[in-house]
Amino acid sequence: MNSQDLSIVNLILHASLVVQLVIALLVAMSLASWAAIFSKYIGLKRVREANEGFEREFWSGSATLQALYQEALHSAEQGGPLNRIFAAGMREFLKLREKKVSDGAALLDGARRAMRASYQRELDTIESRLSFLASVGSISPYVGLFGTVWGIMHAFTGLANLQQVTLATVAPGIAEALVATAIGLFAAIPAVLAYNRFARDIDRVAIQMETFIEEFSNILQRNSSAA
Repeated sequence: MNSQDLSIVNLILHASLVVQLVIALLVAMSLASWAAIFSKYIGLKRVREANEGFEREFWSGSATLQALYQEALHSAEQGGPLNRIFAAGMREFLKLREKKVSDGAALLDGARRAMRASYQRELDTIESRLSFLASVGSISPYVGLFGTVWGIMHAFTGLANLQQVTLATVAPGIAEALVATAIGLFAAIPAVLAYNRFARDIDRVAIQMETFIEEFSNILQRNSSAA
């Protein structure tokens, strides 16, 4: 077999059906993980920009809490997580005030519970598809290894009827099988790297949202005491 026969495409074409199916599965997993990577990268970038923009406006002092609340309601869909967390807390705070709740602790507790619920919803949305990347990163090498083991078994089974076995007769079959492991690693490595990067970025966003909840709770506490 000449060097051209050992090209990746030729090895895949001459592999057994099981190995070809494994390779097709790994290619599909790789394409899906890359789609998830680009989608998550763009989504996290938008979240960071929206949160930073809201924080700048909130702490600038250019608008009252009531004005910010009305703006947050109008831009709930287009705004970022902090926008919706603020709106949830402010909505509950105003609702309790309308019900003539005068206990400052009850007002603050209601607002905090509303913001915590909103925070958890936002975090679940931000973390979506992250588990898929973790699954691809952990499963792909084993799927590729399965294809390799099966391919080597198939190769050695085919050599059983040969009178003389040399490296030249063994090498093509083993090379065909090893392609599955290579593609498994090709699918796993970007998924693992992306998962680690996104998990770190999401942790930063979560800390930012938790910090805002605490700081806004202090503001509401002062307002409830003054009421």
